[in-house]
Amino acid sequence: MDNNIQFPVVDETVGLIPVNPAIEAYMRSLVAHTDHLILIEMEEFARLRDFPIVNRLVGIFLETQAKMINAKRIFEFGSGFGYSAYWFAKAVGADGCVMCSDADAANRERAEKYLTAVDLWQRTEFRVGLAQDVFAQTDDLFDICYNDVDKEAYPEIWRMAKNRIRSGGLYIADNALWHGRVAMENYTDVVLGSTEAIVEHNRLIFDDSEFDAFINPIRDGVIVARKK
Repeated sequence: MDNNIQFPVVDETVGLIPVNPAIEAYMRSLVAHTDHLILIEMEEFARLRDFPIVNRLVGIFLETQAKMINAKRIFEFGSGFGYSAYWFAKAVGADGCVMCSDADAANRERAEKYLTAVDLWQRTEFRVGLAQDVFAQTDDLFDICYNDVDKEAYPEIWRMAKNRIRSGGLYIADNALWHGRVAMENYTDVVLGSTEAIVEHNRLIFDDSEFDAFINPIRDGVIVARKK
């Protein structure tokens, strides 16, 4: 970190909330038209099981980013049970493909159930296995590479993905602010080394002259880097 930047003193057990919850609640009220029974069911499944997903606002943001560059080929590093794929699949259209990866076969089954119910499953290719291994089995360039794996692997994923994104394409990663820990001098890690990994990951991206990058602070921070 830049030694000239002065970070505020924060309770290391609490962390930082990037955007005031009242602001996020207001923003959420603006997108009530996106409500769908299956989408609500997916969100409730995640809530009851404390399963980490991007929330509604981030999902809409992902869909919008994909539509803005007319993305047709997307790779997801870490797909869970298909929540982010729901948004990407909406964006790529009937002739597009979202390649999903997750190490848990049960998540693939859930994704198939949910995405079939909204006629989006046919737009996905869901492979079970370590995301890095699944990615290594692919070829050619992607319009978007999306990263939401275990945080310790973030720098590795960036290095793998950056050369497989077309010019004008995007690299997107969730949890870029990691509950505000990236801006704290003292913090308590959920997983040892995760904050250091995300700090390194973010710095690698912003230091890369081949990409233009920005962090959207909604929820837990979403980094978007455009390949020049």
